[in-house]
Amino acid sequence: MTRRNVSTLFMSEKKIYTDSGIEIKSLYTSDEQIANNERPGEFPFTRGVQPDMYRGKLWTMRQYAGFSTAEESNKRYHYLLSQGVMGLSVAFDLPTQIGYDSDHELAEGEVGKVGVAIDSIEDMEILFNGIKLQDVTTSMTINATAFILLALYVALAKKQGADLSKISGTVQNDILKEYAARGTYIYPPKASMKIITDIFEWCSKEIPKWNTISISGYHIREAGSTAVQEVAFTLANGKAYVQSAIEKGLDINIFGKRLSFFFNAHNNLFEEVAKFRAARRMWANMMKQLGATDSKAMMLRFHTQTGGSTLTAQQPLNNISRVTIQTLAAVMGGTQSLHTNGFDEALSLPTEEAAKIALRTQQIVAFESGVPDTPDPLAGSYLVESLTNEIEEKAWELINKIDLMGGSVSAIEQGFMQEQIARSAYEYQRKIETAEKIIVGVNKFQSEATSSMPIFKVDDTIRNIQTEKLVQLRRRRDPARCDTILQDLNDKASSGENIMPVVIEAVENKCSLGEIADTLREVFGEHK
Repeated sequence: MTRRNVSTLFMSEKKIYTDSGIEIKSLYTSDEQIANNERPGEFPFTRGVQPDMYRGKLWTMRQYAGFSTAEESNKRYHYLLSQGVMGLSVAFDLPTQIGYDSDHELAEGEVGKVGVAIDSIEDMEILFNGIKLQDVTTSMTINATAFILLALYVALAKKQGADLSKISGTVQNDILKEYAARGTYIYPPKASMKIITDIFEWCSKEIPKWNTISISGYHIREAGSTAVQEVAFTLANGKAYVQSAIEKGLDINIFGKRLSFFFNAHNNLFEEVAKFRAARRMWANMMKQLGATDSKAMMLRFHTQTGGSTLTAQQPLNNISRVTIQTLAAVMGGTQSLHTNGFDEALSLPTEEAAKIALRTQQIVAFESGVPDTPDPLAGSYLVESLTNEIEEKAWELINKIDLMGGSVSAIEQGFMQEQIARSAYEYQRKIETAEKIIVGVNKFQSEATSSMPIFKVDDTIRNIQTEKLVQLRRRRDPARCDTILQDLNDKASSGENIMPVVIEAVENKCSLGEIADTLREVFGEHK
């Protein structure tokens, strides 16, 4: 039996009907409408990475959450799990993201504000109290310090008695987009790339189900890029990571299966669906050109978050409609997991009620809309097929320019990506200010009424709580042992050895996140 026949047989087992009793086929296709009669689950994966897509398994419903202390975030995780969340997604505060402990002078005013404060293994234990890491998938939005947070997660999993070969999740670990669009970097690009390939190498041997990177277009789009630029710059960065891993001697057919992506979903429904379809096809061909022979190493698997920059502080309840459109775009585009923003996130971190409505939006699309009933439901649309091809063509043009510059690292060092994003952001804002682009409630259909909805606030005193935790941590640990381990980390980083084993040893012995980050600052310096 051929592979296609196996796929068809598998898809035909489940029958789905509309409320009128019309059967929805497991696949709709037409040689006249769809180029090369592409099928989901087959190279180049334009129509999706699985033959049956959501008929077999829905996307993972995540809600990005983390604030204040580990204790407070743990309460929100348990609440979200009780409401039907299928995977956790952790937001970290700014000091954690850039490698400072909560008691560092530069952390003042930022502890626990945009995410949870994690200083040590003890915070990690509290964060996941009552949650077995082997039983959930966890996505951690962390980049410059991804190696430390991954080490903390692994150390906790070991302490819980988990089988490391079975734990699954993702670290974002995408430093190139930080230089281009977001700014939470620590070390220079080449040193950061070395740390990332250390993670690739270690995870492929020790935690094979872990996604070692989530190559992120989300923040590129949030910084003001177009959909085409989001695809081009994200895939160009992905290419750089793959080339770096190949140069280290890693097998593309092994580490390629653990690469994942993170995209944004905006309001132009058809362009967003076409963007996801084009990105899958482009990545499959790119990986093939780079030497992948295993089809699973050519699949672009991605998480989506609805567009934070599209949310408005004016008439915030309108954001529920925006998030619904973006949810439909992500699902019809074939996402593997999804976070939906709270309607109040232009004003503050989401309240519990806003987070619940955001989750319910996913659940309504999943169980009431009929959209997941057949793979790639917009395939064959003249508009969507044309947009898919045009986005691909324009994105390749940008990638070719980046290649001529020497790749993503060189393009970032020369300021090319940053300039392109800035130009697009300026043009977008100009169109809003001239009303060439309408934003409901902002430059048209305004209302004089002011919102009285509750705002979520984080108490500033949590820095004192975290500082006291660090004082107690340092009293309980073996200082001489910590000094020895940190010196070993310095030596291994200086000699080019893989640092992951010693970082795990460091967190297990209660070295703090800031101490580990500072040790590598001594070796690599800081990027300015």
